[in-house]
This record gives sequence, C-alpha cells and structure tokens, in this order.
Amino acid sequence: MGYENKTTRVVVIGTGYVGSSYSFSLMNQPIADELVLIDMDKEKAEGDAMDLNHGLPFGSPMKIWAGDYSDCEKADVVVITAGANQKQGETRLDLIEKNVNIFKGIVCSVMQSRFNGIFIVATNPVDILSYATWQFSGLPMERVIGSGTILDTARFRFLLSQYFNIDVRNIHGYIIGEHGDTELPVWSQTRIGVESIERYMKNHKRDAAKEELDHIFANVRDAAYHIIERKGATHYAIAMGLVRLTKAILRNENSILTVSTMLRGEYGLEDVYIGVPAVVNQKGIERIIEIELNEKEQQQLTHSAGVLKEAMTPVFKH
Repeated sequence: MGYENKTTRVVVIGTGYVGSSYSFSLMNQPIADELVLIDMDKEKAEGDAMDLNHGLPFGSPMKIWAGDYSDCEKADVVVITAGANQKQGETRLDLIEKNVNIFKGIVCSVMQSRFNGIFIVATNPVDILSYATWQFSGLPMERVIGSGTILDTARFRFLLSQYFNIDVRNIHGYIIGEHGDTELPVWSQTRIGVESIERYMKNHKRDAAKEELDHIFANVRDAAYHIIERKGATHYAIAMGLVRLTKAILRNENSILTVSTMLRGEYGLEDVYIGVPAVVNQKGIERIIEIELNEKEQQQLTHSAGVLKEAMTPVFKH
C-alpha cells in the first residue's frame, strides 16, 4: 500500500459526536484526498457532508461526500465510530454485547466491498471491539488498530504539564492497558524532558507529593465520567487522536502511539487487544514496543488483560 502517488481515501462509519468531530478535524489538516461519511441515518451523513464542504474554501482541498459501504473498496483507512454510546453511570465494558452485534454487521458490510486497507476502531469498549473487528474481518492483526490509550496518554501528559508548568510536548509518559477502569500509568518510565519524573521532582519541585501524582492519574482514568456528567459525551480530543493515528498511517510516519493491538507473547500476554506503545506506519502496526515495567506495573497490566479476557468470554468462545 504505497501512498505517495495515489489518491488517499478515508471512510468514517458513524457520524455521531466522535465521527463528526473526527471529520471536522481531518478536513483541517492536509492528510487525505477523500473523505466518505457513512451512517444508518443517511440524511445526517448528507447534512454533515454539506456542512463540511461549505468549509472547504477555508481548509485543505478534499472531496467529501455521504456514501455507502461500496465506497470502502478503494479506502485506505476505515474509521469506525458507530455504536451505542456510554451513558452516565455506565462503564465502557457495559457496552460489550450490543456493540459487538452492531460491529458484526458493519465489518461484514465493509469486507463485502473488497476492502483491503486498515481499520481504526474508536467505539467503546475499544479493546474488545478491536478484537471483534479483527475476528469478523479476517484481516491480519496489524491492520486492525484500536484507539487504545492514545487519549488517556494525552490526558496524562496534559495534566502533568499543568502540574509541573512544562510544555506538554516535553512530557514523555504512557498510560497502558485497557482503555477503561483498569488502565495504568507507567510511572517508572515517565520523563520530563530527559529526567525521570522522580529525579525532576527531587531537583525542581520538592513540594510535589506522591498523593498528588496519584490524584492526577485518577483524573486521567476517570476523565470520561467527569466529561459525560457535564456534557453527555467526549469527542473533541479523541477525534484529534484519531486524526493523529490516521496521519501516522497515511504518511508512513513510523510514529510511536499507545494503540490497542493484539499481543502475542509481549508483556507475557496472549490473544488480547490492549493499549501498548507501538510503531504505526502504512502497514498498520509495524511492531510493538515493550516498555520495561517494574513488578507492580507488570502485575497491573496482567490484571487489566485478565479483566478484558473475562469480559470477552461470553461473546467470544475460545
């Protein structure tokens, strides 16, 4: 799949909060040549296409239209944002059964078009739905990518940047595991600039306390609950994260992003989609990066994978 001299096409399935925010974010960057919007509510997709097209004089050249599954045949990337949304009081895992059933129909329809590109999955629970997409599509696992903890990692870096008053681009740290309640921060490998967070606190912020860092992580983990409580949905930041992932694929960037991908022995885990750092390029997942975890972090990641597997068992009989 070479992208240098060809028209690049992205298809978005689902034009709800996340899908429409993604489309708006994508058209503001010169990444793809064509954007196709698919939704069960055809008029909603048509309305979004019209609205976006009217903004093209202010943005990058792009062809945008409301289409159908046949348009997936020539797509390089299909982004799935469709499905039942997380409601107030629900966990992401509460959505499993209804969204797996929705995904079966979507993925089979995409594959009937002879789609041969890369899936990006954004719908929750994203780790389990990424696994479902891989199962239903029959594509190699490296070409089915979940948004994983890409947003959690961004939230983590943002809150640390606020706490330490340092440019967010100089905060280097990862949230890994389930995109949900069992995710974990890799404190042992978190750096501010070139210094470990522990060393940075000792040298530059002696009034910092471990309890404050724990509170920062709790705000990262529970951010979706706080936002949903206030406005009903989270969509801007994840949309930008999905565009970042799309760009890494279409531009063949070899970017390291914390996406949901299949583990086959990495971190001692098997047969589970879960958020870990991986190199992303035009092939999809080029390779998984194994961070050196301390004993506690490894236990937490193993627990997170166990929770996902247990939740999947009623749906996928191994």
